[in-house]
Amino acid sequence: MSSPMSASSFLKALKDEGLTVVQVGDWRTHNRDDKGPWGPVHGVMIHHTATRGTDRTVQICRDGHAGLPGPLCHGVIAKDGRVHLVGHGRANHAGLGDDDVLRAVIAEKRLPSDNEANTDGNRHFYGFECENLGDGEDPWPAVQLEAIERAAAAICRHHRWGAPSVIGHREWQPGKVDPAGFTMDSLRERIHDRLK
Repeated sequence: MSSPMSASSFLKALKDEGLTVVQVGDWRTHNRDDKGPWGPVHGVMIHHTATRGTDRTVQICRDGHAGLPGPLCHGVIAKDGRVHLVGHGRANHAGLGDDDVLRAVIAEKRLPSDNEANTDGNRHFYGFECENLGDGEDPWPAVQLEAIERAAAAICRHHRWGAPSVIGHREWQPGKVDPAGFTMDSLRERIHDRLK
């Protein structure tokens, strides 16, 4: 069980992992903590945005939309590899997911199939939205994939977690498909190698 990093520790961890970080507005205090606690944290969740254009993507992830207030993640990983921090604290990114998956993440075991939506993921995961249409055709530049790897590894390194603590939204919540365009197993392999 881990307490969430402070905003300063989060920023430092990302920079120490070699990432270029863009701080967006009041990201340190922008959260949904009034809807419930953030933590204990157990892992990192990766998403794709289904949007085009970095500026628009960052704005949507920071502000949310009529049906879902922002922040919609903690950081937006752009196609150029920059990480835009938009929130710190509880964020509307994970929603309800499978308690069996959460137990597997905590134990760092093989993930079961997600067939339930009975557990609050916003409380237990850091979330990164990655700029991509998610249509299987929009490319994932190498610099972006490396930034996803580095961002997840930075959090794992801080909490002394292994790569199995990093999951995709599609592995958490039934019906979700993100991130589409690469496998989470390949990402976890890269994170594992980075953490060695």
